[in-house]
Amino acid sequence: MIGLFQKLGFYLKNRKINYVIDSDEGVNFLINTLKKESILAIDTEFEWRTTYFPILSLLQVASKDKIFLIDCLKCKNLQGLKNILENQNQLIILHSCRSDTTVMNTNLNIKLNNVFDIQVAEKMIDGGNVKNYASIVKKYFNFSLSKSETNSNWLKRPLSNNQLKYASDDVNFLIEIYKKQIKILKKLSLEKKVFQHSKNESMLGSQDLYISRIKKIKNASKLTKDIFLWREKRASIKNIPPSHIFKDNKLKYLSEEMSKKDMNGESLIKYFRDENDFYAFFEEVIKR
Repeated sequence: MIGLFQKLGFYLKNRKINYVIDSDEGVNFLINTLKKESILAIDTEFEWRTTYFPILSLLQVASKDKIFLIDCLKCKNLQGLKNILENQNQLIILHSCRSDTTVMNTNLNIKLNNVFDIQVAEKMIDGGNVKNYASIVKKYFNFSLSKSETNSNWLKRPLSNNQLKYASDDVNFLIEIYKKQIKILKKLSLEKKVFQHSKNESMLGSQDLYISRIKKIKNASKLTKDIFLWREKRASIKNIPPSHIFKDNKLKYLSEEMSKKDMNGESLIKYFRDENDFYAFFEEVIKR
């Protein structure tokens, strides 16, 4: 019963009005409301299993007393929101911001500037391992979040009440956690360090996708990197995962075979200008 009363107490004290935004009229209300806020919290729900670019389903935005669940499959004109979120004076609170900034950049062309990542903050406060959102909420509010909708279908409409509640909970605690963490960080003289690390994570998320991916093969040969970038380009054009063209474990082998043909990066592109030529070559290689 203690846990139940703690949950009830949190909601009574921090109760926020929830709005589902799925029309132009709703977007206008959203923009006019957010203009008055100095601190906002953000989270995203998206699908990223069968495409090169993530598909943004919901963008959740919380203020001190409201939560907006923006249906990004229905709301296409969010330029006004971009102007607000990219404002240098607008503080944005997130958890593990790199994935959210990636999704927002690729889908909405939004690049956040002034961010605070509660995961980065918690790691510096504890000096330990990276903490997931649920464990941070549990620490500061002794509130257990339900994660039952984590792997649900976010592209299906209409969204269920459970999905909407899950999405709402994912931003409901962020501002309050920030307020608790910032007091601790100031005492530890770590405030500036957390803001800088948060900004770095946000910038990494706002890069083109291939930039972070190619770092995984930073010690590979130039030809291997050329093949890798060719695959990234083709995957982005077709909007399919790069592994659907060929898997990473074939990169080195392909590079070796290309080297036997005395091919450099430029001739690679010319040689494989016709995609069928590449697949014919690739099928020949993997059979050996």
